[in-house]
Amino acid sequence: MGSVQTEITTAAGVRPAVYVAIELSERCWLIALRGPAVDRISLHRLAAGDAAGLLALIERFRRAAVEATGTEVAVLACQEAGYDGFWLHRVLMAAGIASHVVDPASIHVDRRARRAKTDRIDVQALLRTLMAHHRGEGRVWSVVRAPTPEEEDARRPHRERQNLIKERGRHVNRIKGLCAQQGILGYEPMRADRHERLAELQTGDGRPLPPCLLAEIRRELARLELLLEQIAEVEAMREAALKAEPAGPAEAARVERTLALRRLLAVGPETSTVLGNEVFFRRFENRRQLAAYVGLAPSPHMSGGLSREQGIAKSGNPRARTALVELAWLWLRHQPGSALSEWFVRRVGAQRGRLRRIMVVALARKLLVALWRYLETGLVPQGATLRA
Repeated sequence: MGSVQTEITTAAGVRPAVYVAIELSERCWLIALRGPAVDRISLHRLAAGDAAGLLALIERFRRAAVEATGTEVAVLACQEAGYDGFWLHRVLMAAGIASHVVDPASIHVDRRARRAKTDRIDVQALLRTLMAHHRGEGRVWSVVRAPTPEEEDARRPHRERQNLIKERGRHVNRIKGLCAQQGILGYEPMRADRHERLAELQTGDGRPLPPCLLAEIRRELARLELLLEQIAEVEAMREAALKAEPAGPAEAARVERTLALRRLLAVGPETSTVLGNEVFFRRFENRRQLAAYVGLAPSPHMSGGLSREQGIAKSGNPRARTALVELAWLWLRHQPGSALSEWFVRRVGAQRGRLRRIMVVALARKLLVALWRYLETGLVPQGATLRA
């Protein structure tokens, strides 16, 4: 390949470019660079987290490209979304580098059953994909829209709450399992009188709880109560953020979206917070783009005479998708007179099982589009009831 293929087209014309691909890991970073004057990929290793070293390396490569071409060059970088988050992307952008954070699952790979895979191979493939993207080739990858630090921080409370809820469930199940081993099936650790009832428990064969088991359950209850306090603290923080003075236009818009969702019956505090911060913090061009972002778009499989549906793609935001499916069940219960609920009843009726679960996912997709229109235009879903 010649240098023509390492140029990008801008509004001002064609400019030579330096391409940078970064393979991140916990131990080290592998950097692949390609300039307009040299027809080869240069590989370098840096200690993990060495952003200053990365910027210095890119600057040296950029200066060499300027000397070789006699003109200013653009610098384009990319990295896969993952464990390291978006901090490096922000460092690169602040340094004037056009940085891209990409969805690793969207990059095409060799489909052989046994394909070679190393960091060296991956970073070179990432670099070639970056070059193809800036040559104008479409659909070579999906670029992740990096949130601002404020948007990222606003997601912390509901994500922490979800983790705490999962941990709470593990402790509740652990306590119930310890009791079931002794023939005790009616004990509920989440009740307010859990300590009083624990003192009264007897095993299935009429014995009091053994002292070591009793001490273990009490320690589990102590951890459970700590989790309950932390969940209440996170929920109080979430509500306080909605009542506080917005820090700027973006924060004000986020609060407005969340409160608008809460006005709909069936949409509770947690669901409105998740959807407001995970989905509706950004703009969408159409409903297909919206559904694809959440992973509720269809994934057909067609080849020759073969044609079948594989279900939803599940390639989007898993938190938002879970919240929407849960909301679909709640919508059927609390908004039975809405057009969406009536559509569901006409197609499912009294049937149970797999068909009902499939149709609830379809309802979740329709509900997502209806909520998007509601927030964008103020159009309340047909037949839906608003809170007083």
